[in-house]
Amino acid sequence: MSGPSKNEAIKLESEYLRGTLAAELALPTTHFEENDVQLLKFHGSYQQENRDERAARKAQGLERGHDFMIRARIPGGALRAETYLALDDLASRYGNGTMRATTRQSFQWHGVLKGNLKATIRAVNDALVSTLAACGDVNRNVMACPAPLFDRQHAHLDETALRIAMHLAPQTRAYHEIWLDGERVAGSEEEPIYGPTYLPRKFKIGIAFPPDNCVDVYTQDVGLAAILEGGKLVGFTVVVGGGLGMTHNKPNTYPRAATPLAFVRPDDLLEVVETIVKVQRDHGDRSDRRHARMKYLVEERGIVWFREEVESRLGRQLADPRPIVWDGIDDHLGWHEQTPQTSFLGVYIENGRIKDEGILRLRSGLRAAIERFRPEVRMTAQQNVLLTGIRNEDCAALETLLAGYGIETDPRKLGLRRDAMACPAMPTCGLAVAESERALPAIVRAFQQDVDELGLRAERISIRMTGCPNGCARPYMGDIGIVGRSAGLYDVFVGGDWENTRLNTLYRKGVKVDDLRSTVRSLLELWKAERNDGERFGDFYHRVGFPVPV
Repeated sequence: MSGPSKNEAIKLESEYLRGTLAAELALPTTHFEENDVQLLKFHGSYQQENRDERAARKAQGLERGHDFMIRARIPGGALRAETYLALDDLASRYGNGTMRATTRQSFQWHGVLKGNLKATIRAVNDALVSTLAACGDVNRNVMACPAPLFDRQHAHLDETALRIAMHLAPQTRAYHEIWLDGERVAGSEEEPIYGPTYLPRKFKIGIAFPPDNCVDVYTQDVGLAAILEGGKLVGFTVVVGGGLGMTHNKPNTYPRAATPLAFVRPDDLLEVVETIVKVQRDHGDRSDRRHARMKYLVEERGIVWFREEVESRLGRQLADPRPIVWDGIDDHLGWHEQTPQTSFLGVYIENGRIKDEGILRLRSGLRAAIERFRPEVRMTAQQNVLLTGIRNEDCAALETLLAGYGIETDPRKLGLRRDAMACPAMPTCGLAVAESERALPAIVRAFQQDVDELGLRAERISIRMTGCPNGCARPYMGDIGIVGRSAGLYDVFVGGDWENTRLNTLYRKGVKVDDLRSTVRSLLELWKAERNDGERFGDFYHRVGFPVPV
């Protein structure tokens, strides 16, 4: 095995994530140097550029058009109305006029200039939200089922997500010193959980409430499935080693679904989760960042070794995992009863982009609704927004208000759009090799025409698209995954299950964007002709295999 990667040295020499960020901020430049670019991620920001302008700027002898994406860390995706409104303000004040709901129940802002970076992060904190650990080699935003259904002990999920997030948050004082004008305190500093080099790679945790797997619990480094007895939360079945990112033509990288590890009581949960993090800290691959996620450790050492390592550190044995029963993923769109007196409304947001465009004034409509009705706002793992705690007598008025901004509130009218997701990709993401967010709407419309012609409109089919193989929109789970391979070329995956417990499989490599429709059309036709009664798209292809080789 080779020595530690360059990033490991950057972290070790950074004085707990300080680097020269403060000095670089003070310079009248448009961007940071490379070492600080890596450290900036831990503070919640990625240095990016508008790649659409790259060639023109180069031809004019200009430097690249640098800007920044800032991401908030919002455990469980829950915000007060006042907080949402404050965050929405930032989109116009410092960003590109849009907010983006992420697939991990958070918000991010694009187009922030370096000169506004500190003011934006300060404003996020003034709204009682943080950007610390929204990115970087640490535990990131802790997800939890967002639906506040009164017949579930949903408050326990919120509390658990917050407790885990706070427990695993970096302890460095660098964030407050650099962004919030805190003074550096003399004396030694340490990270009791992470150590001076933090984790080998990013770390993700999600909490599901069976039978609903809306947070894709098997895609997490640590997934927690709540177990109830007699309507009371008694603990969690813990699954470990999920993760979807991979690299084309690198066979030692691959997506992986998490493996059941143990059943853990609520009082023991923080200790067990911390111990799992420490096992990854000490044994994860620090030489190859493409092979550094915990999924590779679990896969290559085995779940038996992993459990023994956790138990050895705990000094006791863990209980065997309890079985989990799933019945699918609920996007929570449309109206739902919350309590006998209140309801919540799930609002669809195409690819998570909250913006005003044409007759659909989504950003203005959401703002008007939140200003008037003051709901709690919750983000979903499908990039949508829930407006919760609406008094039943106000439901009709809210629906009328949203309709005035062109916002559809009946999910049955969405067709295939309902279960489609895309990552941002071009032009802002530096990792993107193909289009995603800008391309998927037209692709879904084309698929919809074929679905309608084949008499399949009533069927639910999930479609997930990314501009590179890193898997931010979780394309390796679900019915159809479309993964960018290079400009205008995509790999197509099919055969996942509706419950998102099973990975799909590569069906066709290097499909031209203009051929995606015909590729999927042939799959739809065969499914319609030969499926069993009620058999879903993914289940059919998992059962029968593919009509042509990869």
